[in-house]
Amino acid sequence: MNDVRHLRTERLWLDQAVDADCDDLFAIHSDPASWAHYPSLRHTDRSRTPEIVRLSQRGFDEHGLGYWSVRDLPRGPVIGWGGCAVPTPPWPWWNLAFRFSQSVVRRGYASEMARAAIAAAHRLDPDRPVLAYLLEHNEGSRRTTEGLGLQLVWRGADVPNPDPRAVRLVYLDREPDPALLEAIEQHAAG
Repeated sequence: MNDVRHLRTERLWLDQAVDADCDDLFAIHSDPASWAHYPSLRHTDRSRTPEIVRLSQRGFDEHGLGYWSVRDLPRGPVIGWGGCAVPTPPWPWWNLAFRFSQSVVRRGYASEMARAAIAAAHRLDPDRPVLAYLLEHNEGSRRTTEGLGLQLVWRGADVPNPDPRAVRLVYLDREPDPALLEAIEQHAAG
């Protein structure tokens, strides 16, 4: 099965994000609690939210996988956003990302969605590693990422972050070769 625009896990419906999801996605991406670890990325203007829908569509169109809108009821509201996508410009990895409504945090939904995303990425392009960026002080994302079996391969300054004390962690699903590690360091440098 190579079409992963719509997947079902044990508890979740994962669907390619569409314009009709923007109100729910904005509610998640504008919530200060959702961005406690990186407040400057919070959506303060709803006009930013369609960008993540376009990002999702581009990922599925160009690489067969992108970011899903996540529901815990068949036609319920969007309660999360996440998946794996190839970053633009194309880097040699799948970027694993997720963000969930605070009303469903600690239910294991991020892990469940991420396992489906990693499995889809491995089926579509097994030679492309899965990478997750997170900030060192984001303990919840760190526990989720490590629980998925990804390993810390890089730690350093989070150059684009307005907080000069921010430390970026990079996790991978495999041991990086020297070329991949160099690309990660190049990307991290901004």
